[in-house]
Amino acid sequence: MPAIRVASAALLSAGALALSAPPAVAGDGHGITPFGFRVVPSTVAAGGQVSLQLNRDGGCRGTATVTSGVFDTVRLPPGQDTAATVIDWDARPGAAYRVTFSCDGSSGWTQLTIAQDGGTARPMPLRPAQHGVEAGAGGSIGGFDAKEIGLGAALIAGSLGVAYRRTRRRTGDDGA
Repeated sequence: MPAIRVASAALLSAGALALSAPPAVAGDGHGITPFGFRVVPSTVAAGGQVSLQLNRDGGCRGTATVTSGVFDTVRLPPGQDTAATVIDWDARPGAAYRVTFSCDGSSGWTQLTIAQDGGTARPMPLRPAQHGVEAGAGGSIGGFDAKEIGLGAALIAGSLGVAYRRTRRRTGDDGA
């Protein structure tokens, strides 16, 4: 009988812990990918140049494909993390275009905005990516402070204590 009590307390605790974990959410509906990506700069004049940057550390091992309505499709073979492309001259000033990164069956997107000043915005010089996006467990706790973490830990410890107390309490039917 004690093994059943311990097992039920462990299952209850695991369930409480699983339900208290925050869900993984992608900002702005961009899709969750195992790899990081970005377009630098995010605002550029028509005819300007942008850098397409990919962080393969998370799981992009094959050829990556980058597509958009304002430039030709770009392919990044394995081992290549950045590529440059030129924005079409007929891109509408002020419009935001979707840039989709696809690799190994996963895809995500970001926005590229065309400058409204008619071409006076200069494209930034290309530079290699310093790091990828904050994703996974490391980026998901970035918004919590010590008080919120402490409160969560106290709630979990309290639920474990209640579960333990209920499994250890004797009833009048046990013959004791």
